[in-house]
Amino acid sequence: MKAVFIAFDQAHLEMIQSILDHHNCRGFSYWENIQGRGSVKGEPHYGSHAWPSMNSAILTMVEDQQVDGLLKLLNNLDKQKEALGLRAFVWNIEQSI
Repeated sequence: MKAVFIAFDQAHLEMIQSILDHHNCRGFSYWENIQGRGSVKGEPHYGSHAWPSMNSAILTMVEDQQVDGLLKLLNNLDKQKEALGLRAFVWNIEQSI
């Protein structure tokens, strides 16, 4: 089992939910109005007058075999609108109840 953390511009929400549905990722936790700044070339998302956009994040647990396909679709979405920003990170899940 893997945990996939997805941080993204709020404009991506519906597409990311569609990608999760496509991969049968039913369960997830969602946070909106998250502030941040990309580590490479992303613009800040602070919700301020100067930087008005905001991020959101989703954390989902998936089976190991789902990860590559999920990341591929997320990467394709990011490439379509690179200026918005989207990052995904994967962790091993040791146990769950």
